[in-house]
Amino acid sequence: MVDVVLYTRPGCPYCTLAKQLIEKKAVKFKEINIWQDARFKNAMVKRSGGASTVPQIFINDDHIGGCDELYALDRAGHLDSLLK
Repeated sequence: MVDVVLYTRPGCPYCTLAKQLIEKKAVKFKEINIWQDARFKNAMVKRSGGASTVPQIFINDDHIGGCDELYALDRAGHLDSLLK
């Protein structure tokens, strides 16, 4: 089973777009709201290699990047294979 994690914050339109695409692919994901606890943001920055913007997306522990990178993977036809 694929492990998808999205670091997000409330009101972020890019977070919403990323979640919509993953939901469209019928894949369950774990959403971590970085505003709930400062430790979540610190973990995201560390895990992503310094990225501090949201969303930050991980598929099977591989850092995908943000919303733009997720949609680029989909347009290139690579996202479906990552989500299987």
